[in-house]
Amino acid sequence: MRNRQQGLSLIGLIIVGGLLAFVLLVGFRSVPAFTEYFAIQQVIRAVADEGDSGASMTELRRSFDRRSGIDNISTITSKDLDIFKQGGKVVIEVEYERKVPIAGNVSLLFDFSASTANR
Repeated sequence: MRNRQQGLSLIGLIIVGGLLAFVLLVGFRSVPAFTEYFAIQQVIRAVADEGDSGASMTELRRSFDRRSGIDNISTITSKDLDIFKQGGKVVIEVEYERKVPIAGNVSLLFDFSASTANR
């Protein structure tokens, strides 16, 4: 009777390890972009709440700049924000792209869109 061996060969293990390393590299490089996106959402919600309390457009933009400095938001500035009133509430929207370098000349491009319209 012959026993059949089962399992991964050395070549298979190297290929699986390489793929896993690539997935981890992409994941680790992408995390800061998504962390910044969630920080932007949180900041524009807070700034929109200030606008609902009667703050002017200039005050809202200054508030965003101050808060973005605290939360380490560097991809956008207050000039990139679209601020308007809709139904008596202040709505802030922003769309931006974030390029994340992976290795050499390979990069990922993320398109983000944040809005306070549905709060």
